[in-house]
Amino acid sequence: MTPHLRFAIVSDPHVALPHTVWRSPNRFHLVEVSIPALEQVFDHLSSLELDCVLMPGDLTQHGERENHDWLAQRLAALPFPVYVVPGNHDIIQRQGTDKTVGLSEFFQRYQAFGYDQQPYYLESLKPGIWLVGLNSIAFDPAGEQLYTGYLDQAQLDWLDQTLPQLRGDTVLVMIHHNVLEHLPGQSASTMGQRYMLKNAAALRSRLHSANALLLTGHLHVQDIAEQDGLWEITTGSLVSYPHPYRTVEMVVDEGRSQLSVQTHWVKAVPEWPDLLAHSHQWMSDRALPFMTKLLTSAPLHLEPEQAAQIAPQLKDFWAAIAAGDAQFDFAHLPDLLQRHFERFSAVDAQGQPRLIDNFATLELGKSSLIDPQKGNYSAASILSS
Repeated sequence: MTPHLRFAIVSDPHVALPHTVWRSPNRFHLVEVSIPALEQVFDHLSSLELDCVLMPGDLTQHGERENHDWLAQRLAALPFPVYVVPGNHDIIQRQGTDKTVGLSEFFQRYQAFGYDQQPYYLESLKPGIWLVGLNSIAFDPAGEQLYTGYLDQAQLDWLDQTLPQLRGDTVLVMIHHNVLEHLPGQSASTMGQRYMLKNAAALRSRLHSANALLLTGHLHVQDIAEQDGLWEITTGSLVSYPHPYRTVEMVVDEGRSQLSVQTHWVKAVPEWPDLLAHSHQWMSDRALPFMTKLLTSAPLHLEPEQAAQIAPQLKDFWAAIAAGDAQFDFAHLPDLLQRHFERFSAVDAQGQPRLIDNFATLELGKSSLIDPQKGNYSAASILSS
């Protein structure tokens, strides 16, 4: 029998009960919609014949114990298995506080969702298809969370023991931080490094000999990246524009693992009947400090005065990146800036549109796409659909 797996990816929901919502004037997240959006997603997914749902981190707003409790209880009531890993928002400090969970408490709370006695796990999803859940949240000696993601030696040693036993099978690897770059120069940028696994090369070297697929979150963008035949699907946040989630169908036949990836969007919730337009405007209105920092940082190093003039022209830039499949034309900008920002367009090596971030058919272990341009789902088309 040909193994067939149908699963969903729901990333970075940032669950916040109404009385816990953090009121910050500059945040990009619309955490106010976290619970109604999640309920809508669960209603939709419950109507499908899914084998499981995967949630690659940032389950809660800021690791609040009561938000974790709400989510764990809600996941337990779903008609399919759910598997989670922690994000940087889920365990703020190693020991936790009177209101937030610590490292060990997180894994205890999610015992029914992948974990056993250690902060990483292996789960059989179907014959010949496995899920590896990894913890990329690490702490300094004082118990404060590190700026970047990091896999400790215990997990790397465990992978060295585990992966050889799965040779010939298909392995889904779920981890919060990005392992491949999803933005040009991400691993070299101070701003981009925050979203990456610091020792990503150590994980990649172990996965290249496996038939593996990476599933990540954290960056709050829709993007599918590939490096040397290793694919990574990162999924945007349910509380940030454009409020996406994914369904994936996988078929394994004679050692070949093919995936069909589809994106869905939460377009309205009770208090936000036009959620996409509202959250797009929300993000654009808060983009100036972010874009100013981007312009004044490496590699551009603009003077603050020049950055202040340019930033308003780029207020919609991050929203387009978040939507996936972005196509940019910055002919109105100076040549240096035009070349820099047009690098973020979704194009192939020949400069042609490569629209795979929301809808794609992939084959694991292959750098070529089976169906590279299934449809153009740009930011503009999402808003009009």
